Amino acid sequence: MPLLGTAPLTVRYMDDALLVFDKPAGLLSVPGRGDDKQDCLSARAQALYPDALVVHRLDMATSGLIVMARGTNNQRLLSMAFAARQVRKCYVALVDGLVRQGAGTTRTIDLPIGLDWPNRPRRAIDFARGKASVTGLRVLSYDADRCATQVELEPLTGRSHQLRVHMQAIGHAILGDALYASPQVQAKYGRLALHAQSLAFPHPQSGQWLRLRSPPEF
Repeated sequence: MPLLGTAPLTVRYMDDALLVFDKPAGLLSVPGRGDDKQDCLSARAQALYPDALVVHRLDMATSGLIVMARGTNNQRLLSMAFAARQVRKCYVALVDGLVRQGAGTTRTIDLPIGLDWPNRPRRAIDFARGKASVTGLRVLSYDADRCATQVELEPLTGRSHQLRVHMQAIGHAILGDALYASPQVQAKYGRLALHAQSLAFPHPQSGQWLRLRSPPEF
């Protein structure tokens, strides 16, 4: 496997209005603070496509589909679609333990999330000051050897670390999660087992729905 710094970007979709990339785990979406955090997906994309502009982000540890607009007008239109919740995002995760839920049924996790001030950048369930946070959960399969469940997660709101916090809160932390899982659950997988698997949204120019998919490696 090539080193992250030399791996080429995987383009899942491209036209005159937008680009969709498959971000690898461990790569920042946008630059961070400090010279050592300037390598990121947006910088790599702009080196190849100078008109590419940021629309949304994925956590550094999360892999999967991410959209960039081409030009300021398309950036405005796509940002409006995200803000209006016209974009459907689905993730796949491996979580600790057996999630007891009927096959094919969807469970709603509705727990408010706020910043865990003493332990920043962590978030926590906060019924007093947290913001409304809703996630749809569907069980896909169970791995008895690893004692882990593969689930599909749909964030119906867009809070930081929402999926990670919600899964920890219901007792099924995501494998490999260095912020929210116990050391034992972290050790079950070599990276955060969270992948942005699919995106569906109206094209900013034609209005026709785009549906894109990227299979996870786990």
